[in-house]
Amino acid sequence: MGAGLADPFQLLGMHPTADGSIEIRAFCPGASSMIMVPDEGSPQPMNRIHDDGLFVFSSQKRADPFAYRLTVTRERVSWTTRDPYCYLPQLGEIDLHLFSEGRHLNLHRVMGARVRMIGGTPGVLFAVWAPNARAVSVTGSFNDWDRRRHPMRSRGASGVWELFVPGVTTGDLYKFSLLDANGFELVKADPYALRSEMRPGTASIVADPGSYEWGDGGWMEKRGSANPFAARVSIYEAHAMSWAAGEERYPGWDKLGDWLIPYLSAMGFTHVELMPVMEHPYDGSWGYQVTGFFASTSRMGSPEDFCRFVDRCHKNGIGVILDWTPAHFPMDDWALARFDGTCLYEHEDPRMGLHPDWGTLIFNYGRREVRNFLLASAIHWLDTFHIDGLRVDAVASMLYLDYSRKEGQWIPNRYGGRENLEAASLLREICHETGCRFPGALMIAEESTAWPGVTRPPEAGGLGFHFKWNMGWMNDTLEYFSRDPLFRKGHSGGITFSAVYAWSENFILPLSHDEVVHGKGSLYGKMPGDDFRKRANLRLLLSYQWLFPGKQLLFMGGERVQQHEWNPDEPLPMGDTRMEGFVAALNTLQLENPQLHLEDCEYSGFRWVDFSDEDSSVISFLRQARGHSPLLCVFNMTPVPRAPYRIGAPAPGFWTVIHNSDAGLFGGAGVPIPGSFEANPVPAHGLGWSLELSLPPLSCLVLDHRG
Repeated sequence: MGAGLADPFQLLGMHPTADGSIEIRAFCPGASSMIMVPDEGSPQPMNRIHDDGLFVFSSQKRADPFAYRLTVTRERVSWTTRDPYCYLPQLGEIDLHLFSEGRHLNLHRVMGARVRMIGGTPGVLFAVWAPNARAVSVTGSFNDWDRRRHPMRSRGASGVWELFVPGVTTGDLYKFSLLDANGFELVKADPYALRSEMRPGTASIVADPGSYEWGDGGWMEKRGSANPFAARVSIYEAHAMSWAAGEERYPGWDKLGDWLIPYLSAMGFTHVELMPVMEHPYDGSWGYQVTGFFASTSRMGSPEDFCRFVDRCHKNGIGVILDWTPAHFPMDDWALARFDGTCLYEHEDPRMGLHPDWGTLIFNYGRREVRNFLLASAIHWLDTFHIDGLRVDAVASMLYLDYSRKEGQWIPNRYGGRENLEAASLLREICHETGCRFPGALMIAEESTAWPGVTRPPEAGGLGFHFKWNMGWMNDTLEYFSRDPLFRKGHSGGITFSAVYAWSENFILPLSHDEVVHGKGSLYGKMPGDDFRKRANLRLLLSYQWLFPGKQLLFMGGERVQQHEWNPDEPLPMGDTRMEGFVAALNTLQLENPQLHLEDCEYSGFRWVDFSDEDSSVISFLRQARGHSPLLCVFNMTPVPRAPYRIGAPAPGFWTVIHNSDAGLFGGAGVPIPGSFEANPVPAHGLGWSLELSLPPLSCLVLDHRG
């Protein structure tokens, strides 16, 4: 009876009659009796008027509305509750209007299952968007998964359905039961759920992470006043589920914090970037096929556990960045796909709504409610969990209508072009709103094309991201370092070319998980030569990454000399203390020398000294910043020592070696070289002075001008 009602409040709850009396109707399938218990007065039995479980109480005389409870007996079990159908609508007209316009900035606090106290009664307000459903009910552990028990109220043209259910609390499981336009039942998880069952379970779980008491006020205040473009940003990318997995497949957020946070602090990283922690049913997707855009994965514990992990990171001076995937979602029939029997979140036309590479569905970025869903998801992670940044995955696939499609497999935009105008405008909106609401939080794009202005402000025609992954730098650099050093002659342009466009965007230099999977081998495995030369090349590669203009990102294992490519089903190998010490030294070098980050995003922070010595495969450049002495960075890309080797210098006096990748401390050969070199008044490389250096094989030297 109840499950097919578009407006159950017309039938159920308290109703005045024509003669001024009060009639209360309640429905509970299988109930043997029901008693109406007024807050003031004596309990009154209710009459059963339908075998399915419809009960009625009539005051029999004129009466004013009053508060009451219902005591229900079913199969010898009794319980007392407020009547869900005695409450007025909880979502205001402004809420519905803003949602329909795609502009509700607090939607993450409204939709889904939100713990509420209404009129002194605790419970949960359920709200879901299903505009094409004939009826919607909420089912769960609190009503024996009976879709007839709690039919929801339609909020008209908004397409939203809502119901406040007293007595429901955190930990209760639930789903939505929908009748589509053809009368078929669909059972769906909550798109806005804050917690989900551990796979293979698919139910949503009531949670209240917003009640967590944070202790990171100092961090948040400091973050809000920082300039991210001048700040040191050294990111450690990690897969939370496998970083420390051993006998326990998933260690949980508390144990991960016990292990990972001290490690990050000792290594000197400023941020940890977590591969998607949003709920996903398929382990093999590494989190990139998300079904819970508001829920942290149950594999690692509760949302409150995740809050505590982030809080601990902040208290230890570590920012937390999350991978976020608005580019697509999986086809699971219990999740977003054809949510109300129609293509609600995705496009109907597969040329727009189906991703050919990943077998997933693409959001309809032009639909206002879908845009608001994604905007709310981004805001939710920054607001509820105090996240310090979002790295938006697969941005290129969002921006181009012909992404990975052949001719005839895509639909041009209204101007006949290949640009997805709706996706671009959504990204601008998300970057703008998050920037306004969460000062200091970073928006980072994984964007692999030449789309102009990814990191320029929206008002200047850009997308509004703070940073973009420099995929060109990554590809060119790895190709160069994978080449046998004996054959690097004539190929220096591979790693110097990126300086041509290094300031066209604000870049992060990534050596990410994408480079150590699918048969590509580990960073160590890419390096040529025997073990000694592989390690020397790896130190050289990491030195180049840390010293070149841009912020750094290193995937876990790169600092541990991992022999084989990453396997998420295996724990990381034991650390290589010398290589870990080397990466820690790079972070310390960066911390103690602001020249390496203050002007990363400005031309003035970098100057080539020489990149023309193809015969010797030696390149050199200056890192500089106003108010600081310049640093001279010199790379010998071959296993041949170079001494004496003349390098131009911008100032006279002594230049002191402050970094040597060949040092024995780091596992290098420890070739003896002076601790400092004096610049002579001999012009070289367009500079007025020069140094005669001793360059160890396969080494990087950094020299500071001490006058």
